[in-house]
Amino acid sequence: MLQDSSDLMPSPFPGMDPYLEGEMWQEFHTRLANQISMQILPLVAPKYVALLTKRYVLDRALGLAPQLSIEIRDVANRRLVTLIEILSPANKYGDGSRDYEDRRLEILRTRTHVLEIDLLRGGRRIQLAGEQPAGDYFVYLSRIQRRPNTQVWAVTVRDRLPVMPVPLLEADPDVALDLQAAVDACFALVGYERLLDYSGPPPPQRLGESDIPWVDELLRAANWR
Repeated sequence: MLQDSSDLMPSPFPGMDPYLEGEMWQEFHTRLANQISMQILPLVAPKYVALLTKRYVLDRALGLAPQLSIEIRDVANRRLVTLIEILSPANKYGDGSRDYEDRRLEILRTRTHVLEIDLLRGGRRIQLAGEQPAGDYFVYLSRIQRRPNTQVWAVTVRDRLPVMPVPLLEADPDVALDLQAAVDACFALVGYERLLDYSGPPPPQRLGESDIPWVDELLRAANWR
């Protein structure tokens, strides 16, 4: 059910909004990459810069789809210090997931920190040794100094998204990325709540059985149902 513009409100969800996983995903992906870059830039200046880098990946529905990554480079040598990836459906299904895993392994062989943000409930997860914690969304951090170990943040649809460290060169302290603030900024700028249809289940992945009544109650309390 869409609402009149005079009744606009932010996402009713405390963290990630699962209704973004449909037709609005690519737009949101681009906005989120921009917001993350904008949040990090003043924290790493003047020694580093957070650049947006576009590449194209094969998407089953869209064909070649653009995907933005954030590259933190030191200004003096232009060295890639930290790569921040926001996973898309093209990274998590079919040939695209295998291509992403191959590219990921290549990067992990370099002296680059890798921070991967997975805000999609479906598709293939990052492959790690051992059992992953339960969750709907995940953030993975592979620090150069700790490889092959990877830090994992697991978040449910009921949780706020975390603040996580972004490592730089070894002599410099981490900076903090507030992922929830970045998502909230996207909603404040675009107003996705005007474009999402909250009357039915979120696309394309089914909610967990215990989450269905919680989501229904949440949306009714926010007057979206």
